[in-house]
Amino acid sequence: MNIRAWVSAIRLRTLPLALASIGMGSFLAAANGFFQVKILVWAAITTIFLQVLSNLANDYGDSVNGADSSHRVGPQRAVQSGVISLPAMQAGMLVFGVLSFITGIVLLAVSVGLGSRLFYWFLAFGVLSIAAAYSYTAGRKPYGYAGLGDLAVLVFFGFLGVGGTYFLYSQQINYLVLLPAYAMGALATGVLNINNMRDVEADSRAGKHTIPVRFGRARAVGYHWFLLLSAIGAAAGYVLNRPFAAGAFVWLLGVPFLLYNGYKVTVVEDHKDLDPYLKQLALSSLLFMLLFGLAITL
Repeated sequence: MNIRAWVSAIRLRTLPLALASIGMGSFLAAANGFFQVKILVWAAITTIFLQVLSNLANDYGDSVNGADSSHRVGPQRAVQSGVISLPAMQAGMLVFGVLSFITGIVLLAVSVGLGSRLFYWFLAFGVLSIAAAYSYTAGRKPYGYAGLGDLAVLVFFGFLGVGGTYFLYSQQINYLVLLPAYAMGALATGVLNINNMRDVEADSRAGKHTIPVRFGRARAVGYHWFLLLSAIGAAAGYVLNRPFAAGAFVWLLGVPFLLYNGYKVTVVEDHKDLDPYLKQLALSSLLFMLLFGLAITL
């Protein structure tokens, strides 16, 4: 087994962004007196397995469907380069699909209880998450090729990732939580948008109709600014709807990093040079989550 190839295919740099959603939901729960370590641990493990499944399926699907080709700009993919075979990648997807299902069951058991009505609702969400992780670029009709990847990221990294995590702690509906949930989802969508801007040439050739492919660079840049600024606005809306606290605006320290990302995405002329800012936004989103969490829990 080529360990280095598998580590590359897992794409470790995407994991902090996935964990940021769980972190935001956990901070929101802690701010309202619902935090439990065991829920955090199992939610984080399940999220990691789902993200790895998504990354492996993305490697597999894009190779099969032609988006990973000699025209691709980003890091070399394992299946397309031949370092991991198609059957081996399929086996890897199966392993992480099963792992995410098992740890998801444990997560529900420690949060809402086995056999409860909520258990079956969240089990359905879990199965949907596994299916979404696989079918983004794999399967007969991958929704990523229809341009629906942005919506899926907003939902799964934002509303379900943050809001669902908060509900597992509290078992209560708090509509204000939708504001920071949207913020994290929008930032995660921004990461995807940079990825799609970088790969616009290969995606266009493969018939992958992302927003940059459909609408061009100028509108993709405007869309990127909308995602960043609306995320900041949503976070501000949540803070302003809470009782004032001395550290309530410490999260603003993370805003310049988001604005810097928007600036660089705007001024970089060659889409091949966008890759560093994908990582920069992912890390900035993680920092934003941590600072926001401190702001609401101090």
